[in-house]
Amino acid sequence: MTFWDFLVWSFWFYLVIVCISIFIRVIIDIFRDHELNGWAKALWILFMVVVPFLAAFIYLIARGGRVAQRSAAGAMQAQQDTDQYIRTVASTGSAAGEIEQGKKLLDSGAITSAEFETLKAKALAGTA
Repeated sequence: MTFWDFLVWSFWFYLVIVCISIFIRVIIDIFRDHELNGWAKALWILFMVVVPFLAAFIYLIARGGRVAQRSAAGAMQAQQDTDQYIRTVASTGSAAGEIEQGKKLLDSGAITSAEFETLKAKALAGTA
């Protein structure tokens, strides 16, 4: 194998990887799109199976402008879900329990009365 054969082989290998990644991205976007109904999704997938290159190019031309928006919206929703999960897991309990713990810290002298009032306000507001 010569150097030029290796370069040509590398080019074709790269092209195959790029095509596969485009096909996967288009298929994921078809299923992520809430504007398409089930029949439209089925037709796009059938089109992708029958003539994949033509279908991918037509999809990217016709519906490609919203691909990035749907991807960003999905990432934002995943981040919000993760944040909400972390908030629920990190919660120490009810507001009364937090105030009780704050009172114990106040009685032991670990915090000042101003810090206790701040802690109590946060617990009652539900942001603690």
